[in-house]
Amino acid sequence: MNRLTMTASTRPTLGKRMRAVSLLAGLVVAASAATLGCQRGATGVEWNDGVVKEIEAWRAKHEADYKRDWATIEGLHFLAPGAHTAGSAPNNDVVLAAALPARIGRFAVGPEEVTFDAEPFVGVTVNDKPPEAAMKLRDDGQDDTDEIKANGVSVVVHRSGERVALRVRDPNGERAKAFRGFDWFPISRDYRVRARFVRDPVSHEERVVNTLGDIDSYVSEGVVEFTLNNQILRLRPFTTRPKHLYIVFSDETSGNETYEAARFLTAELGDDGTTILDFNEAYNPPCAFNPFTTCPIPLQQNRLRARVLAGEKKYPGHVEPANVERPASTTR
Repeated sequence: MNRLTMTASTRPTLGKRMRAVSLLAGLVVAASAATLGCQRGATGVEWNDGVVKEIEAWRAKHEADYKRDWATIEGLHFLAPGAHTAGSAPNNDVVLAAALPARIGRFAVGPEEVTFDAEPFVGVTVNDKPPEAAMKLRDDGQDDTDEIKANGVSVVVHRSGERVALRVRDPNGERAKAFRGFDWFPISRDYRVRARFVRDPVSHEERVVNTLGDIDSYVSEGVVEFTLNNQILRLRPFTTRPKHLYIVFSDETSGNETYEAARFLTAELGDDGTTILDFNEAYNPPCAFNPFTTCPIPLQQNRLRARVLAGEKKYPGHVEPANVERPASTTR
């Protein structure tokens, strides 16, 4: 009797204990979910203080590289086939930056190559060494660009489509001094997303118009598909080296909050066929602030019907198109 009474009297207590255990389990799950939420955002990728620091470090390096490599461009001079004298003096065929010697040498443009004969005794070097006679120059689209230097100014061969030009950099020039810097959207977890790479049956070349109206070619192997702000979107990247994706895109902020022509984004393709697109690292092409650069215009399919409020904003200065001299059509 007493045993039955005791058993009956303990039933409410056991019920309370079970409810307490259930409540505790729920709190543990909620806490775990909250912790996971700190690690993975709504976009399904890792997000924490370390990721933010990585983005900040990437932006800092990007700014340093761009200030060195692109803000210093002082001129772009197209060359017709044939021979051309070049230097700062006005009697040259090609008049370059004032800081250069009166004549740095002679360029010869052939069907397949550009050669250079340096003017003697004016301090010209090629790749920081004394130049050879009739040197064949590798352009700046190759890994080992041949760089002509004198008085702190550098000159390289640049190709825009089928046209050949001389690109001049002067770290003490007017363009470098007038550069107004960078402006970024706040870093946001909403614009870091995982994308699936959908491979084409075969890779192919895309012919892309650049900002000077020339046609450049890029290899493409497929598209990336992702969800951003509840929209399923696709972009076609170019493959500039194995597993490295280079994306030229525009969106509905282009021409308003961001540069009207395009922005760039790079990503690395994983072995599982996915990649992370971090639009916090979307950046302006150099033609956003320097008129002597050539930049690809987005393919029609890369003009997103979405607002991407992430990455680099419009350059704070206004850049007028360069009055780039077109070469004569006849051989000189």
